Amino acid sequence: MPAMPKQVKPKHESQPELLKGWQQIATFLGVPISAAQRWAKAGMPLTHVGRHVETSPDELNRGMGRETSEPVHIATESADLSSELRRGLAFVKKQKQAQKRKKAA
Repeated sequence: MPAMPKQVKPKHESQPELLKGWQQIATFLGVPISAAQRWAKAGMPLTHVGRHVETSPDELNRGMGRETSEPVHIATESADLSSELRRGLAFVKKQKQAQKRKKAA
């Protein structure tokens, strides 16, 4: 009798409501822990709970958008990447048009 295949657990986990600790925050951002800590010193939105830090993915997205003058969205499992791509391309197109107007003036 053939062996039954093992059930594979899906690797996709839902996005956590709260990122706790430097490891989770750095993993979410896709950067090393040292970079996340450096960004925190520069004003990344964090809450200190005793010796620990925590933040939400939404707070990070908003904070990263404020730090740069361009729209920022960190890709997540639930994100609609095609709409984010369209939004980003529209932003770049507007920037180029503004630069052309400045050169023409």
